[in-house]
Amino acid sequence: MPTTPRRALLVIDVQNEYFTGRLPIAYPPVEQSLRNIGQAMEAAREAGIPVIHVLHDSPEGAPLFAPDSDGWRPHPILASPAADHTVHKTRASAFMGTDLADWLGARDIDTVTVVGYMTHNCDAVTIFDALHRGLSAEFLSDASGSPAYRNAAGQASGEEIHRVFCTVFHSNFAAVTTTAGWIEALRAGRALKKDNIFLSSQRADPAYRARPES
Repeated sequence: MPTTPRRALLVIDVQNEYFTGRLPIAYPPVEQSLRNIGQAMEAAREAGIPVIHVLHDSPEGAPLFAPDSDGWRPHPILASPAADHTVHKTRASAFMGTDLADWLGARDIDTVTVVGYMTHNCDAVTIFDALHRGLSAEFLSDASGSPAYRNAAGQASGEEIHRVFCTVFHSNFAAVTTTAGWIEALRAGRALKKDNIFLSSQRADPAYRARPES
């Protein structure tokens, strides 16, 4: 009989830099993702699931997330409900150089649910790190987001970056769902299932899609 996951909700880098600062989230709309982050925190609190705020600290004078700058400050949505634990990180992963792994281990947490920003950066590295530490991961696609990028390697919209990373996550690294889907699973005490690389690849193959139903 399947066991109920022992979850913790990681609320990553919900700081003003992404809203009123220099790194605006392009997709999904921040009004939507912030609303869903708030709903996820409330649902976690109701279910007795610990909520962990993760904040990024850059060096003094850095162009982004400089300590005590307006961009560094947590968004007001984090004020309620209060966090069960707060982690300050200086690298992409919420685990690197912090007490997060020890805190989760002391409470027998086996599954981390990731919301916040950015999908392809701190969220992604935290998910990969969780997997390598033997934890299961979940990702709420409508409670996160990405900006658009342009550099010497090319350019991509926020929607493209977010969508591609969500697809990759679900193929191997994390069960991807919506906030509503996660809350439903939470209340049912049900684990969420991710896909696998083989089937994700097969479904994208035109020859596979053309096969008749068995």
